[in-house]
Amino acid sequence: MTRLLTATLALMFTASIASAHCQVPCGIYGDQMRFEQMLEDTQTISKAQSQVGEIAKGNLQEAQAINQAARWVTTKEEHATKIQSTIAAYFMAQRIKADGDNYTKKLTAAHAVMVGAMKCKQSADPATAKALEKAIFDFYRVYEGKEPDFAHSH
Repeated sequence: MTRLLTATLALMFTASIASAHCQVPCGIYGDQMRFEQMLEDTQTISKAQSQVGEIAKGNLQEAQAINQAARWVTTKEEHATKIQSTIAAYFMAQRIKADGDNYTKKLTAAHAVMVGAMKCKQSADPATAKALEKAIFDFYRVYEGKEPDFAHSH
């Protein structure tokens, strides 16, 4: 019984060490796709901010206008949260390694993206979405060590 328990514990310990560097099996996800998704989320945030601004120009006493504004704010929040989750769960937890090149620069740039997403949650000012987009591109430059090579437009 003791041998079985010892063997089981050893197997569990070894298995957790072997897979501790990734939350999922390596090779499934791609960094490029993550950057593109964050930029798409930023576009959605920008559109939501624009729509909230348009609604605010109208009569906010109308129930439909209030409903639409709430939905756009919710959408903006959800996409900002998605960006924060991508940075935290994908890049910071799995991809940025303490012993890797430019560790501090990568962490700083990743943090700037997270803060930019937070500011988009707090504001309907389109400048926050522009700043977030810039932070994502800056993070890409530090992370990849090159200029972005994918198409992106608003």
